Amino acid sequence: MFSFNAHSLRNQCVTLALKGLLWLSYRLPITWVRSAGRGLGWFVYQADGRSRRVTERNVALAYPQLSPESQNRLVREVLRETGALAVEMGHVWRAPWAHTSSLIESSEGSESVQAALASGSGVIVLGPHLGNWEVLGLHLATLGNTVALFEPPEITEIGDLIKSARERSGGQLVPTDPRGLATLVRCVRQGGISGILPDQVPTVAAGGLNVPFMGVDCGTTSLGCNLIKRSKAKAFMGVALRTPKGFKVVYKAAPDEVYGEDEAAALIAMNDAVADLIRGHDAQYQWSYKRFRCRPDNGVDHYKNLKVPRSQFEIKPEQYF
Repeated sequence: MFSFNAHSLRNQCVTLALKGLLWLSYRLPITWVRSAGRGLGWFVYQADGRSRRVTERNVALAYPQLSPESQNRLVREVLRETGALAVEMGHVWRAPWAHTSSLIESSEGSESVQAALASGSGVIVLGPHLGNWEVLGLHLATLGNTVALFEPPEITEIGDLIKSARERSGGQLVPTDPRGLATLVRCVRQGGISGILPDQVPTVAAGGLNVPFMGVDCGTTSLGCNLIKRSKAKAFMGVALRTPKGFKVVYKAAPDEVYGEDEAAALIAMNDAVADLIRGHDAQYQWSYKRFRCRPDNGVDHYKNLKVPRSQFEIKPEQYF
């Protein structure tokens, strides 16, 4: 008997739509698709939905020194750059690696990472949601044996697509479970590399602490600093910034405090280093993400009174990135 599975059909439609958009994105010049994405970001701003409201709250918290007009201007630019990020992904996920690598116009600090590897040390790069962190991960795998954590999305086919895309330059993805963590630590202890997102809010109380970021206490994951200590790796900050025609990858030595035993001091230093990377590239940070959430049952809920109209359109790159 014929059985209609609406959930499966929806997943198939979403997967086909994403693949089609990625295919179209790759077939058009990256400057064209970025312009289209920034137009999409303008539409999201005008729609006044969740993405805009969260971005407004984050900008108000992180940049209290700015006038309301300057804050509003930054909100518009953030949403425009979020749109550019979303639609340029065909050039990052779907294109041959030779094409994606040709978009990386420069790599500042790579020699420091390679010198650390040559000395026999493993490397952990703390790469926040700034610029295009997918490009950073792909570039990192060209510098040495790289293992990174991967938590697939709900739709299996999209998870397969993302995993394949992220491993194109030679890296290996492992699940976010004890076995995956053990594989990651072993790789780094043997002189390999891993990349960690330092600005994801932990979902459980044991996942980190509430410490200041941009002057505001918020949940900060301890995963990166804990892995640095467990693996005895050399730590770097990393980012792939958007340039007019491509990307610029930058690596900087992480502050000494991230190696320390004082967890709070290590996380504060890590957050300060993320803020330093953002400075001057503020619109390329993912301010549409609720970065200032606190750990469960602890701290201020900055988004409690966030009013969002029922009718809205939003960009949610964090769903797949």
